[in-house]
Amino acid sequence: MPQHIQHQITPREKLDFGLDGDIPRYWHGGDAFQSRLWDALSIIFPPGEKFFMNCVRDFRDQVTDPQLQADIRDFNRQEAQHGLVHRQDNERLRRQGIDVDALVQQVDELLNKRLRQTHSRAHTLALTAALEHFTSIIAHSLFDQRDLMRDADPRVRAMYAWHAIEEVEHKAVAFDVMTQVARVGYWRRIAGLLHATALFARLSFSIHRQLLVADGYSAGQRLALFLKGAVWVFKPGGLLQPMYGAYLRYFKPGFHPWQDTEQRGYAEWLRAFERLGDPVAANEQMRRDLALNRS
Repeated sequence: MPQHIQHQITPREKLDFGLDGDIPRYWHGGDAFQSRLWDALSIIFPPGEKFFMNCVRDFRDQVTDPQLQADIRDFNRQEAQHGLVHRQDNERLRRQGIDVDALVQQVDELLNKRLRQTHSRAHTLALTAALEHFTSIIAHSLFDQRDLMRDADPRVRAMYAWHAIEEVEHKAVAFDVMTQVARVGYWRRIAGLLHATALFARLSFSIHRQLLVADGYSAGQRLALFLKGAVWVFKPGGLLQPMYGAYLRYFKPGFHPWQDTEQRGYAEWLRAFERLGDPVAANEQMRRDLALNRS
């Protein structure tokens, strides 16, 4: 295994984000497109975390390295907690009249049935490693100086910050199982990345569209929201810009996730959480430490 500085994987359980409170329907500054884009991710995450854990478990019995065994254990604990918290967040959507169960079932059928029935275990692990790469590099956008979450409800904002922090901690686990145990080579790794890119875009767009349909937006209104929102996502300085470089580094032969060792906001969040023990308060303290709250 490449020798890189890495963060300790620390499961944090029984966290309270106040997700059962009076969170607005469009909690991201009143913007329907942005709010429902993140809500689509919350729908995807519980069956997605299940998929990740299943794909890593496929090879767990072949792992002989004690450190990797411990990393897999803590990876599973973190992923299970992510699924639990996002299910709690999805109760907020259910109270809004969203058919959460039907949407989650769509994702679960695709990931944990069709994909696992039609692809090899090595390929689904390569998919997992690539998707874990995506979820870890989201932190680049959440914690940068532009403060893209500044208009978001603090409770939901804190949930995504905590999730991103833990994704940074375990970002190499599936990758290490893929390369060290499943012996996935370069081209299958890249095939997994390309498949994961198309899969993630397809799922996100589909669930996002269905949420807006459930909100009562017509086809024309959804198109207008999408065109405006696509600019926010893809423009220079938009949501995805800080992720582009990290995404492309995955194509590099010899790439390992811990080659990117520094994550803005990680040390500040960890220090605040260790002192305060409250994920919402810790996130707001991190924002103050990073001078993010400019609104």
